[in-house]
Amino acid sequence: MARRTTQSSPGVAKPERIATVLEQEIRSGAIGYGERLQSESELVQRFSVSRNTVRKGLGELSSRGLITTKVGIGSFVTFDGKMVDDAIGWSKALADAGANAEVRTLRLEVIEDAALAERLGVANPAFIALDRVRSNASDGHAISIERSRLPLSAELEEIPLKGLREGSLHKTLRRAGLVPDHGEEWVDIEMLTVEDAAVLGCVAGAPFLRTRRLTRTSDGRPIEYVTSLLNPAHFALYLEF
Repeated sequence: MARRTTQSSPGVAKPERIATVLEQEIRSGAIGYGERLQSESELVQRFSVSRNTVRKGLGELSSRGLITTKVGIGSFVTFDGKMVDDAIGWSKALADAGANAEVRTLRLEVIEDAALAERLGVANPAFIALDRVRSNASDGHAISIERSRLPLSAELEEIPLKGLREGSLHKTLRRAGLVPDHGEEWVDIEMLTVEDAAVLGCVAGAPFLRTRRLTRTSDGRPIEYVTSLLNPAHFALYLEF
């Protein structure tokens, strides 16, 4: 698609101008989230600048969290171009990113998982299992599925009976005095199983972004281990190096 070249504004560096013009197009919807940008060569011609200037402009756009790179160190998940912090809870994180999401609880019960207990270094193999699926409230298409595992403790034993506080696991944990202090996160790709595909309304074998996050209290006590499958039509991995 041909786009009109924008003239430079006095006092504005060329890379910053390129980033600002592209940001306006992304936020206005002229460039859809997930749509491929023009190539470097096309941007060089469009803005009448050098390739190095274009790369600096794209770097600035990347720093604003609006495009993603494929190599690097350090990772952030983005939703429709906006960075999200799932440490604050997916509901709030997606709401802050402007997602109109609705949540359906698939499972809330106590289970035993000796392998996970060993992995997390806890003696009790009992966990609260909370599985939820999120979808777009407007058209119902899948956004994500999350499987949280909470080591069963006195503070949390009533969750399976009374449910979550205001529907929020984040608020429930804080109410119980379990405040995340630090943790670890792994990110990779998973092909949807037949079962997950049925829940999400997607094709079995479709690639989804998978995150696995373990949060701990300040003294190292595990609070939550959550595996999330994120629809790549909305989510991406933003890398910095």
